[in-house]
Amino acid sequence: MQVSSGQFCRIYNPSIGETQLWYINDHTIVRDRSGGWHLFGITHPEPADPDHEVEFAHATADSLGGPWTKQPSALTADPGYGETHLWAPHVIESGGTYFMFYAGGGPDHTAAEINLATSTDLFAWTRRPEGPLFRDGYDARDPMVLRVGDQWVMYYCATSDPTGGNHVVAYRTSTDLEQWSDRAFAYVDPTTGTFAGNTESPFVVEHNGSWYLFIGPRPDYVGTDVFCSDDPLNFRIEDQVGHIESHAAEVVDDDGALWITSAGWAQGGVSIAPLRFGE
Repeated sequence: MQVSSGQFCRIYNPSIGETQLWYINDHTIVRDRSGGWHLFGITHPEPADPDHEVEFAHATADSLGGPWTKQPSALTADPGYGETHLWAPHVIESGGTYFMFYAGGGPDHTAAEINLATSTDLFAWTRRPEGPLFRDGYDARDPMVLRVGDQWVMYYCATSDPTGGNHVVAYRTSTDLEQWSDRAFAYVDPTTGTFAGNTESPFVVEHNGSWYLFIGPRPDYVGTDVFCSDDPLNFRIEDQVGHIESHAAEVVDDDGALWITSAGWAQGGVSIAPLRFGE
């Protein structure tokens, strides 16, 4: 089934009210228990400066289309926790607690931190006292967590060997969101390297009995490829079913209506478009 999107419309511009231009890069959108929406994401003044992205933006809205209101930063990097940056938050809710998974980096690109902070209200966040959930390379980043059957699955961007190799979407499983299995690969790309590759921003969604993996940038900065599989833990390059002009794409479910987002450096904030299957 082919996957595409409608026209993108900007819903949040982080530069409004500021004296300089700001960007939102990898981000997450979550609904609270009262029905309100929260957006969290990498933020920094333009131009792009990934090594100094040290805070997570937070904005709120009553409806997905906005208007969105800027809130104080949700987190700032804590060097005492080993963090050298804050990248790619992903927030889910389980048992009345919100879990924010994110990439905290560290001095060793082959053993980069994947961290966890929790909250009961989406405003005040507390880091896991025990430290990072795990470390992986190269520059393990962009975690996304999904409930599959009786376990949780965390997808994230890495390389086939922590020191480099094929760009991959790695995954680990958990029953409690804190203890995670050894890594395995949900997708292996033929491209190789160390730093930023084309398996970033992995996002997996189930639709009508099939599983869809969104990754990018492919082939350019604003570009996301979509792959389909019967198995949420096994995607292949030959099973591509779509390409969407989006960067750091997230899929958002608004009472059954599926939307896809786009953000990034020099993109003016966060935009959203209807997500289409089979059209």
